[in-house]
Amino acid sequence: MPTRRHFLATLALAPFARAAVGFAAGRLIDFPKADFARFSKHLQPVGRALEMEGYYVWCNSPIYGPDGRVHVFFSRWDARKGMGGWLNGCEIARAVADTPAGPFVYQETVLAPRGPGFWDATTCHNPSIQLMDGQYCLFFMGTSNGKTDSKRIGLATAPTLEGPWTRPDAPLLLPGPTGAWDDHCTTNPAFVKHEGKYWLYYKSWNTQEYVTSKDPTIRGNRKYGLAVADQLAGPYVKYAGNPVIDFSRQGHNKQFEDAFVWRQNGRFCLLARDMGVYNHEVGLYLESRDGKEWSYPKIAFRALRDYGVQEPPAPPKLKRYGRLERPQLLLRDGKPEYLFCASQGGKYMTASSFVFRIT
Repeated sequence: MPTRRHFLATLALAPFARAAVGFAAGRLIDFPKADFARFSKHLQPVGRALEMEGYYVWCNSPIYGPDGRVHVFFSRWDARKGMGGWLNGCEIARAVADTPAGPFVYQETVLAPRGPGFWDATTCHNPSIQLMDGQYCLFFMGTSNGKTDSKRIGLATAPTLEGPWTRPDAPLLLPGPTGAWDDHCTTNPAFVKHEGKYWLYYKSWNTQEYVTSKDPTIRGNRKYGLAVADQLAGPYVKYAGNPVIDFSRQGHNKQFEDAFVWRQNGRFCLLARDMGVYNHEVGLYLESRDGKEWSYPKIAFRALRDYGVQEPPAPPKLKRYGRLERPQLLLRDGKPEYLFCASQGGKYMTASSFVFRIT
């Protein structure tokens, strides 16, 4: 296993060791075969799910219930708010289907913004559902002011998928001190239990870099950190070697987000949305033996059009049309069975889930 120093050096040199990639006539230029993870070769598109009139649907986190049905915890917001409504008016809901292919039927709103005075006053977003220690754990992100600097990770728990949910009075993890790489927020939770410890991965960035950034596309540089606890409810102690994944040394403000972490075959595995490592239309796959030093990313999935999915032209309001984001896995006995992503478009030209079967 390469050392952390070797990993960062590899990241810095990688752009010069690969063939260049980009766009031509609106199509993705082919990547070298070596850039693709084995995971990417086993995706079979099933189709869109959770197309809801009057809503944008995002962050689809699936789990099998005790009855064998599939429960999806997803975020949604009023379509009149536009795509940006996730930050200042989102709620987390639950839908159920007999099979992963759907159709999914809305059941209830699980978590909604609580209003002034609460850490999750203005939005509830980024659901990630887990069955852990005999209870259901819903990791999520809330904001108190409708802005990125108040994003905080929380944890709600329930004895059943139908609830009742115990709502946290305080966030599970706070940002670092002023000037730290993670002083802006904590968001995009990804969670695993390993060797009796509770491992929480989180996304953040530095406020000063965010405020002073001259990057016309993405301000700041998103990195991932790790916090570990002896108990599910915490306290979570941040790993001294954070950030555990950092692409900033590659230049061109390369970064990533939307991590989903699981363990398989004795390794930590991670899916994410690329933000410029290859380009913004693909997903990333990484592996690690210890959960702290990670392999150089390979491509996990591509844009919808590259799977033969035919969709109407994008309306001007949808700037991420055709891109797959927020990858979440439906696991059976710890093994990936279906991939749920979020994608703009669909029947109502807002956003919905898009499902792949993993062959």
